[in-house]
Amino acid sequence: MTDEALVPARPGDRPWHAMTPDEVLAELGVRPADGLGLDESRRRLGECGPNVLADPATPPMWRRVLSLATEPMTVVLIAAALVSALVSREVGTSAVILVVVVLNSVLNLVQEGRARTSLQALQELTVVQARVRRAGRVRLVDAAELVPGDVALLEAGDVVPADGRLIETAGLEVQEAALTGESIPVLKEAAAVADTAAGLADRSGMVFTTTAVTRGRGVLVVTATGMGTQIGSVARLLHEAGEQSTPLQRQIAGLARALGAIAAVVVTVVFVAGLLRGVPLGEVALSAVALAVATIPEGLTAVVAFTLAMGASRLARRGAIVKDLSSVETLGATRHVATDKTGTLTLNEMTARELCAQQRVFQVSGHGYQADGQITVVGDEPAPDISSVLLAMALAGDAVLDGTDLIGDPTEGALVVLAGKGGLDVMSARHDLPRAGEVPFDSDRKYMATVHAMDEWDPDSVTDRWARGGRAERRGEAGRMYVKGAPDVLLSRSTRMEVPQGVRSLDQEQRAALDALNSHLGSRGLRVLGLAQRELDEAELRAARGAAPDELDAMVAGLTLLGLVGIVDPPRPEVRGAIAEAHEAGIVVHMITGDHVGTAAAVARGLGIEGEALSGPELDGLSDEELSVRASTVGVLARVSPEHKIRMVRALQADGSVVAMTGDGVNDAPALKEADIGIAMGVTGTEVSKGAARMVLTDDNFATIIAAVREGRGIYDNVVKFVRFQIATAWGFVLIFLASAAVGVASGTPFTPLQVLWVNVIMDGPPAMTLGFDRPDDDVMSSPPRRAGEPILTRARLGQIALSALVMAAGTLGVLLLGPDQARAGEPTRTGTLAFTTFVLFQVFNLLNVREGVTSVFNRHTFTNARLWCALGAIVVLQVTTVHLQALGDVFDTTDLSAAQWAVAVAVASSVLWVEELRKVWVRRRAPMSEGGGS
Repeated sequence: MTDEALVPARPGDRPWHAMTPDEVLAELGVRPADGLGLDESRRRLGECGPNVLADPATPPMWRRVLSLATEPMTVVLIAAALVSALVSREVGTSAVILVVVVLNSVLNLVQEGRARTSLQALQELTVVQARVRRAGRVRLVDAAELVPGDVALLEAGDVVPADGRLIETAGLEVQEAALTGESIPVLKEAAAVADTAAGLADRSGMVFTTTAVTRGRGVLVVTATGMGTQIGSVARLLHEAGEQSTPLQRQIAGLARALGAIAAVVVTVVFVAGLLRGVPLGEVALSAVALAVATIPEGLTAVVAFTLAMGASRLARRGAIVKDLSSVETLGATRHVATDKTGTLTLNEMTARELCAQQRVFQVSGHGYQADGQITVVGDEPAPDISSVLLAMALAGDAVLDGTDLIGDPTEGALVVLAGKGGLDVMSARHDLPRAGEVPFDSDRKYMATVHAMDEWDPDSVTDRWARGGRAERRGEAGRMYVKGAPDVLLSRSTRMEVPQGVRSLDQEQRAALDALNSHLGSRGLRVLGLAQRELDEAELRAARGAAPDELDAMVAGLTLLGLVGIVDPPRPEVRGAIAEAHEAGIVVHMITGDHVGTAAAVARGLGIEGEALSGPELDGLSDEELSVRASTVGVLARVSPEHKIRMVRALQADGSVVAMTGDGVNDAPALKEADIGIAMGVTGTEVSKGAARMVLTDDNFATIIAAVREGRGIYDNVVKFVRFQIATAWGFVLIFLASAAVGVASGTPFTPLQVLWVNVIMDGPPAMTLGFDRPDDDVMSSPPRRAGEPILTRARLGQIALSALVMAAGTLGVLLLGPDQARAGEPTRTGTLAFTTFVLFQVFNLLNVREGVTSVFNRHTFTNARLWCALGAIVVLQVTTVHLQALGDVFDTTDLSAAQWAVAVAVASSVLWVEELRKVWVRRRAPMSEGGGS
C-alpha cells in the first residue's frame, strides 16, 4: 500500500464515491468490524500528520514591524521627532522620542506573540472527539488523531470528524449547507455513485468534515484528513481573509475618532495662538505635535481588546470558552437565561429509580453509571419475569459503558445500567441480536425503534438471573421490534401490555391507569420512559431490513407495552445558589425542557426557579403578542419542539432584553443561534450545538453561566474604567493647554513635548492596562443588567470625566501661576517641574478614582489588584528619578524639588480624589448604588 493511497494530495484526486465499500476498505487496508490496529493507526498518524486544519501563516517579522510603524500613534511620534530635529534642532528630544517608538513596537510584538499563544491554548480546550473502531473495540479519540482507514461511527448530533466513505447507513441524513449550499439535509447511502465526476452535492456515499448529522446512524471509513479534506481547501481561502473587530471595539473606535477630531481643533487653536504671541515656529510646532500625542486616544482600541482578551482567559479558567470577544461584552447585559435542565441544572448522571412492569413496582438501588445496585420488587409477592423489558432496554439504544464512563445518551446509559443490574449481559445481547433495521430517535417522533432477527437466538446466553417462563413458545418467531420512547407516544401505538400471566389487551381503564401512573412518576421529578415490543413475521422482517425510518415508522403500531421506567437526574448541589444569585442580579431564569410539565415543574420548584409552567401545546395557543407579554413570567416551558424554543427566545427579546440560551442537542441549535448569546454544553453537547453557540461550557454546569455573567460584568466595568481614565487625562491636557494659550501662562506651552510624552508612556501604558486585572466587585451582581446598546460614555460618566479633568487642569494651572518662580519656555524651573510632577501625581490618584463608580475608594477592594499597586509604585519612583537625577533632568527639563514642594504636589494632586469622594457621597444619597461598583 503506497502513501499516496493513504493520503490523497487533493480532496478530489481519488473517486472514493464511485468505489464500492468493499473496494474502499481494500484500498485502505482495513476490516470494518475491527478497524485499524493501534500500532497501524500510530504509524499512519506519523505519516499523515494530525487531522487539523493548518493555522494561517504568521506574517514575517518585517511585515509586522512595517504594520506597527504605520499606525497613527507611531506616525505622530515620528513626526514629533522630525519636527524636533529639523525645526527646533532638539536632537536629544528626537532621540528620546525614537527610543519610545522602538520600545513601544517591541512591546506590541511581544504582546502579539503572547496573544497568539493564549489563543492556541484556548483552542486546545475545544477538542472535537470521535467514536472509532480500533483493535476490535469502540474507542473515543480526539478527532485530530484520525487517519485514513479509520472506521468511525456517526449518529444524530455529531459533526463529521473527517472526510470519509460510508460503508453502513441507517436513515442517515447530513446537513451539508456549509459546503454545497443545499438548504435541507441530504439522505446518505452506502451505494457507489456511477459518475466518477459527480459534484459534492451528488456524492451520496460520502460525508465531509464539519458537516452535521441531523438524523440516523452511519459507519464511515476515513479517506482524507486535515488539509486534504474538502473543508481544507476552503480553509486555504479563509486564511486570506482578515479578522473583524467586535461591536465593542467598533464603538470604542468611533469614540476615539470623535475625540481625535476634538483634539485636532484644540491643537490648531494652540498652534495659532502660539504663533500670534510670537513663539518660534519650531517650538510651537513641537508643542502642537506633543499635544496631539497626548490628546488623541490611539491606544483605546488596543487596550480594550487586551482587557476583553484577559477576561476571555479568565472565563476559560472558570469553564466558559467564548468564541469571540463580543460575547464577553454581551454577558454583562444578559437579562434572561433560558436553560436546559438535563446536564445543566442537574448532574447528568441519569439513574433509574423505579420500574413498573408486569403489573408490579420495582425499586432500584445504586446511582449513576455504577454497576452495583439491585432491583427489588415492592410487596410480598414473588418477582415475575422481567427479562423482556430488560432486553428492550439493552437493544433499543446506543449507549455504551466503558467502566464507569458513558459513551452516548445519559438516559440510555441509565437503562443499560438497569439491564445490567437485572442480570443481562448487554454487550452479548447486542452482539447476538444485531440490528436489521432502525428508526433513530428524534424530537419529532419521540421514540426509537430497532428490529432484530430472533429465530436463532438463545436467551440463556445473555441472562443469568431472571426466570425464563413464557419464552419457549416464542422461539420460532422471525423477528421482533423493540421500541423506547415517551410513554404517551408508546401508549398511543400500543394495543396490548405484558402481565405475569402473559399478554393482555389494553382497554380504556388500563390506559387511564397507565396515564395516571406516568403522571404520578413525572410529578415526583422522575423522567419516565416507556418500553414496548412487537413480534414480526418473516415478510415483515424482510421488509424492515435496511428500510428507511419513514417506512419503518408505519410498522411501529400494535405494540405490546412492556413497562415504564422512572429515571432521576439529581440537581447539581451548587445550582440553587447560582439561581438565587441570578435573581439578585436581576436575571430571570427560565427552564426549557422536553420533559413533562409536572416533572420539570417539580425540579424547578426544588431549585428556586419562579414563574408559571407551560407546555409546548399551550404555547401554540398563544399569539406572538400574548407570548411577549407573558414570557418573562414563564418559569418552566416543557414538552417543547425547536420551534417553541425559538418563539420563547424571540418573545423574551421583544422588549430589547439580552437573552442567553443554553442547549446540548441538534434541536437546540436554531434557538442557540437566535439568542443573543448561545451557550452549548462542552461535555454532553453535540458538535452541532457547539457550532451554533457563541460560548461553550467545559463542565456543563449552570453555575458556570452565572459565574461567567459575573466575570462579564466585571470585564465591562474594567473597560469603562480605562476609558474614564484615559479620556480624563486627555481632557486635562486639553484644558491646561487651552487656558495657557488664552492667558499666556508659560508662553502657552506649560509642558515640554517630552514631558507630555512621559505622562502618556508611564500612565496610559502599563498602569492603565493593569485595570484589566481588576476582579469583579463584590456587589457587581447586586444591580440589574445594563441596558442593551448602552453607550460606553453615559451622561453620568461624562460628568465624572469632565469633573476630574477640570480639577486636574485647575490644580496644575494654580501651581504654574502661584509657584516659586514663573516658568519660562525652554528653561527648567521649579515651578515647571512642580506643575509637571503635580500632573503626574494627579494620574496616580485618578487611577484609584476610576476603579469605583459610586463606592468610596477607602475599601478593601482597593488593595486587591497587586499589579496596579506595583505599577503605581514604579511611577512614583520613576518620577522622583526624573526630577532628581541630573542626566534625566537635562532631558526632561526638570530640576530638584524640596520636600515641602513634593508635599505641595501630593496635596494638590490628591484634590482629585477628595472631590471625587464628595461626588460619590452625593450620588449615594440620591440613588444608592445606582451604577454599580465599577461603573
